[in-house]
Amino acid sequence: MSFIKKAGLIIILGLVACTAVSGDDSMYDSVKVKINDEVFDVKLENNSATQELIKELKKGNVTVNASEYGGFEKVGDLGFSLPANDENVETNPGDIVLYQGDKVSLFYGSHSWSYTKLGKIDNVDSNKLKEVLGSGDVTLEFSLK
Repeated sequence: MSFIKKAGLIIILGLVACTAVSGDDSMYDSVKVKINDEVFDVKLENNSATQELIKELKKGNVTVNASEYGGFEKVGDLGFSLPANDENVETNPGDIVLYQGDKVSLFYGSHSWSYTKLGKIDNVDSNKLKEVLGSGDVTLEFSLK
């Protein structure tokens, strides 16, 4: 291997190692949410709100006590604020959004409003979400693992 190829390879490996060591929050594209005793994968959006959420999750799990709202979502306080990038969106079952900068909404139905999208639960339909979420208050526990 020529000197230039070796030097290039060393630089590339060094950049990869530095990114891994620095804990680049953009490396996370999903998190977990535990609802009652069931755990779901959440595919994250790539925005400043999810990057800040990852930083919070690195400190520990985030628990949200969510209440029924409107017959289509569960909403609860995060306990801290995230950067809002609100835009008018049509939500669907499984969507998780930031509302007013410090609340999380998990949708089991559809709704149209101004939110910052955080992510979507993978591979779950409206009926399963309704079953797991139940009719009253529910605890949502977000984690990296």
